[in-house]
Amino acid sequence: MIQLLFSLIFTEITLIVMFVFKTPLRKLVIMGIDRAKRGRGPIVVKTVAGTVFVVMMTSVYSAMEIQRRLSQDAEISPTDQILMGKHMLEATLMGFSLFLAFMIDKLHHYIRELRIRRKTMETAKKQGQGFEDGNNGGASKNVVKAMEEEVAALQRKIKELEAEVEERSKESRHAEANKLALQKQSEGFLLEYGRLQEENESLRSQLQALDRQLSQSDSKKSM
Repeated sequence: MIQLLFSLIFTEITLIVMFVFKTPLRKLVIMGIDRAKRGRGPIVVKTVAGTVFVVMMTSVYSAMEIQRRLSQDAEISPTDQILMGKHMLEATLMGFSLFLAFMIDKLHHYIRELRIRRKTMETAKKQGQGFEDGNNGGASKNVVKAMEEEVAALQRKIKELEAEVEERSKESRHAEANKLALQKQSEGFLLEYGRLQEENESLRSQLQALDRQLSQSDSKKSM
């Protein structure tokens, strides 16, 4: 099992090195992976990866069980140590092989995307050169004239927007001045209201004093 995992890891490392360096073998490797991803290939790969992941988790669980048993027992047998090391090595190798497989898949995807983009750019460049070679100087003049008209229209639009911004700024300043005037007016109303309230309280106290005086004079007359 361990020898098989080492062989798998070395094979994956070799594939990654082939992806990194531009050699004639890289094209063959890409073509082989392209064919492997067609049909039932992805299902088979996912099934194998899932099986390896389950076996890895089983090895990790077995190593943890041995570690728990060793922590409980005072004596440590060499067999348990060897078994725990074997399970940990297998789990590490399987996890590393899964990681390398994921890296191979991503490198393959990125290289394909890069090749497609390069082909698209080359095709567009060739089409642009053919368009320029097929047209005369009149077409370029028309293009320049159209661009100048577009620039002039954009400049007019910018001037209109600047005038609109200036008008909005004036309206904003006017609204701010009205706000301050209304705020001062409301403060004056509050002061006037407080003064009137004080006068009202003073008049009430005077009326109450007069009422007491009248009531006292009435009581003296009745006596």
